[in-house]
Amino acid sequence: MPNSPELPLALTTGDPSGIGPEIAVAAWLRRSEAGVPPFYLVSDPDLVAARAARVGQPVDIEATTPEEAISTFSRSLPVVPLAARFADRPGAADKANAAGIVEAIDRAVDHTFSGIAAAVVTCPIAKKPLYDAGFGFPGHTEYLADLAGRRLGREVFPVMMLAGPDLRTVPVTIHVPLSHVPHLLTPDLIVRTGEIVAAELAGRLAISAPRLAIAGLNPHAGEDGAMGDEDERIVRPAVERLRARGIDAIGPLPADTMFHPRARAGYDAALCMYHDQALIPAKTLAFDEAVNVTLGLPFVRTSPDHGTAFDIAGKGVARPDSLIAALKLARAMTAGRRS
Repeated sequence: MPNSPELPLALTTGDPSGIGPEIAVAAWLRRSEAGVPPFYLVSDPDLVAARAARVGQPVDIEATTPEEAISTFSRSLPVVPLAARFADRPGAADKANAAGIVEAIDRAVDHTFSGIAAAVVTCPIAKKPLYDAGFGFPGHTEYLADLAGRRLGREVFPVMMLAGPDLRTVPVTIHVPLSHVPHLLTPDLIVRTGEIVAAELAGRLAISAPRLAIAGLNPHAGEDGAMGDEDERIVRPAVERLRARGIDAIGPLPADTMFHPRARAGYDAALCMYHDQALIPAKTLAFDEAVNVTLGLPFVRTSPDHGTAFDIAGKGVARPDSLIAALKLARAMTAGRRS
């Protein structure tokens, strides 16, 4: 499964009722000025054309194959057609679109395993219409890990990383209630996450000796047990195990002092214990440029770090900045060079 810089990126439009189709078109329109690498859409060409017309984005669309996408990209937006069809109803999530949404993900992954796409880039999906249609996974990340695991015949452990120009953060626990976090955290989970992050930073982003900063769970990282014992009982042993395995890791650190400029200069990625601890600083520093990266997969997958934005879909105001950043980071990671 080669990941060559000469191959195009496979981009899915996500939920067609969201902003995915229009930011994909906007990214293509900015391909020269923003240095957007060649990609093709795995989507319904009629839906893409209808949305482009609705939001006033004139674009030439060409139904094509992944193999022809590179030669097509300079003159028209290449779209690899789905068997499923989409309706252009911005803001109106519809479970009838679920089959096409899933088909697009399946085919993009197939293309990377077949060596005809360099990486998978996904626009946002909405979970409820998928659940209503019988989708059995919490979201994109878990489904991609399942697809990869079935291909490889082994478990794949995915790790979510938010990457911006000045900060990379990794939530060790993700979409769970805050009250569940102390019960889900274990030294094994932190170590496994840290090992994957270090390996991917070295292998995909050419950081020769990755430095990890590990946040504490409690205020002041527990203050020696005065504010909870989880940091001494769970987080510190995990940091010690990471260091014993040759990984440059420090912590547990008080999260409230980890993200100012001098602190950020001391590490390449921050491991955080729960969702908001990781996403608040990442989105505060780079709301329009942050990228959601799935580490631990046998292929590169990136995504804009925002949702479907049903409220502004079809209005022509959605910005493609995060998608452009996701496309550029995917290219950098497939090339194995520093982003």
